[in-house]
Amino acid sequence: MRNCFVFIIASLVLSTLLCKPVLAEENANWLDGFQLGGYSSAGITLHRDQEAEAAINEVSLLLTWTGDSRLSFFSELELERPLAWNDDENFSRKESRLDLERFYIDYNLSEKINFRAGRFLTPNSRWNLLHAPPLVWTTSRPLATTQLFPTATNGVMLHGAIPLEKGAFEYKLFGELLEDQEQDDEERQFEHVRGLRLSLKNQSDIGISLLSFREQGLNAASYRMLGLDVVTTIKNIEVSAEAFQRFNTSNRDGGSGAYLQTAVPLNSLGLQDWYWITRLETLQRPNENANERWLVGATLRVKPTQLLKLEFTGGSEGLPESPRGFSASFALFF
Repeated sequence: MRNCFVFIIASLVLSTLLCKPVLAEENANWLDGFQLGGYSSAGITLHRDQEAEAAINEVSLLLTWTGDSRLSFFSELELERPLAWNDDENFSRKESRLDLERFYIDYNLSEKINFRAGRFLTPNSRWNLLHAPPLVWTTSRPLATTQLFPTATNGVMLHGAIPLEKGAFEYKLFGELLEDQEQDDEERQFEHVRGLRLSLKNQSDIGISLLSFREQGLNAASYRMLGLDVVTTIKNIEVSAEAFQRFNTSNRDGGSGAYLQTAVPLNSLGLQDWYWITRLETLQRPNENANERWLVGATLRVKPTQLLKLEFTGGSEGLPESPRGFSASFALFF
């Protein structure tokens, strides 16, 4: 875990709560404002090129607090792969890792302006913001949403929504203040993150984002990135897409990625609450080969909070983040 950052933010939250006697007087039962929930998923993968494996993918706890004041709090603590099995090692917990996904406080300045401080999901990708397994159609995540930009940021954000006649206009302006204190060797590391996201929500959800950052590593370089995302419904078919283009400091190509996904309801075939899922995606990182991936599958919405996913993935070889083969998983909120 990122101990230094946790200590700083926890201190801010506790100081705010303990130093607010007025709030305590207005609401003696301020502990009632806390709510605890979470989500989890488990699945099995039959790799085309490797041994079969099964795992509890994650167990995430969500803790929120909302009082009568302008302050609110949100945190997500995730235990990644607490238990895994494969043909070579049988049951194992060595891949288990505790990760602080989100930990922030919000202050409501007005109906249209809010201030956030802490660790939050980088808001330059719709999939990144809605990454929880019960909220997405597939077990696997599009490569472009994990390999091109930081998925989380430690810093501050100004955000809000402006109501329109048939929807809303949302904005998010954010910047990094503190780098991760613990580095994960399996994740790409970024620093000096700054960005802006604008989105229009009506019958469709259309977003545009601008981001600047430095990617750490042997070939450390600074990039600017443009991102576009959209989700809409066409004749009851959900269509979603995202595209990203990075530029280095010389305005040359710094990598790109995109995906297009559809979710087709199968009610007309007598398969109530089943959806046929297809996705095409591409990823190009600097000094690396271009990668393409395709996915077909079916997802059953068992309940509004539960999804059963069956999918087959193919495409480029040698992608550890994108194994080819068959996957099945079950995800739920609790």
